[in-house]
Amino acid sequence: MAIAPRNGAALPHYVAPYAAYVLLLAAPATLVPRPVAYGLAFAASAVTLWMGRRFYLPILGAGRPVLSILAGLAGGLAGTALWVWLKAPFYPRDGAAWAPDVFWARLVASSTVVPVFEELLFRGLVLLGAMQWATAKAGRAPDPLGIALNESSVHDVPAGSWTPLAAALSTVAFAAGHAPGEWLAACAYGLLMVALWAVRKDLLAPIVAHATTNAVLALWVRSSGQWSLW
Repeated sequence: MAIAPRNGAALPHYVAPYAAYVLLLAAPATLVPRPVAYGLAFAASAVTLWMGRRFYLPILGAGRPVLSILAGLAGGLAGTALWVWLKAPFYPRDGAAWAPDVFWARLVASSTVVPVFEELLFRGLVLLGAMQWATAKAGRAPDPLGIALNESSVHDVPAGSWTPLAAALSTVAFAAGHAPGEWLAACAYGLLMVALWAVRKDLLAPIVAHATTNAVLALWVRSSGQWSLW
């Protein structure tokens, strides 16, 4: 039987797709046109996800996948409404429209690779790793972080596990990757994803929900003209 990878060894593989995506999109538009940047970010994230696949938590759980997909679709629609409601007070009601090629490039990337690497990272490694760190700390271990990174594996935590502290830490980490005006919405959305993980006991439900939200939100802002909410 293969030994589960320690969290410290797995960490770079969880972070790599996220970092590749963010760094490529940080390139100036004068240097890399936006559609090209999204295409490169999509490709880089997909490649790094594939390369790190043996380190990741399973996406499927013991339950029926079709039920997780349905729960994800429902959660994603609810999450879209939640995101718009909580973000709207911080942004104007219009905003500059995205050029069609940039819009479709972002929609594809944000509803495919982004939900996978963000849910693996935040509702996978960070959530469960935080639980292991808290357990070591509660046991008065001299180096709880070192134990969580070098002696523990999130693969050993039962699917669907969570604690209020771990949920809070993973949610804050998720929100930190968003603009300040999105922090409230991102925190609420992160907790919704934790709830899906806890109820369905797999990562499939939050991944489907995240993909649904990103796709529906993109189409909604395009039809409504409220571009600042995406």
